[in-house]
Amino acid sequence: MQDYSGSYARDRAEIEDLMARYLFALDYNDLDSFIAMFTDDAEFEFARGRVKGKAQILETVKGFKERIATIYVDEDGQPAVLRHVLTHTAIRVEGDRAWTRAQWFEMANDGPGKKPRMGTFGIYEDKLQKVDGRWLFTERRIMNEFLPGRESGQENPVRSMDAAR
Repeated sequence: MQDYSGSYARDRAEIEDLMARYLFALDYNDLDSFIAMFTDDAEFEFARGRVKGKAQILETVKGFKERIATIYVDEDGQPAVLRHVLTHTAIRVEGDRAWTRAQWFEMANDGPGKKPRMGTFGIYEDKLQKVDGRWLFTERRIMNEFLPGRESGQENPVRSMDAAR
């Protein structure tokens, strides 16, 4: 069971803020802010593989964003506007380390009449470290419930988070 004593509320607020800022930076192509949210040796895993270190993470995300702009297009053939939504988040904090499990989905204006349509969804599995008073991602694993081999599985993701600590 999670210990909610001490600084948990503040740590949780800071981690939730980090997660929201991550999505805003990603969706609005602010890659300088995006990459600043990772430790130098962070690991990043998503459907196209796993990379380590800020330089590799940044290159991977740039390439992904270029590719996704050719997949999600509006009815005029222009890159669709993509927006990520974070739903519910479980956060475990122990000192200067933390773990999260959060559900996400992505919407784009690629529906008829440029109306929004849900495209993808999944689970974030994160490890975080407090560095110089600031929470940063040391590992972000993006599970995609709709892709074979990228599903989160049958077990409650919060239980796997608690076991991973």
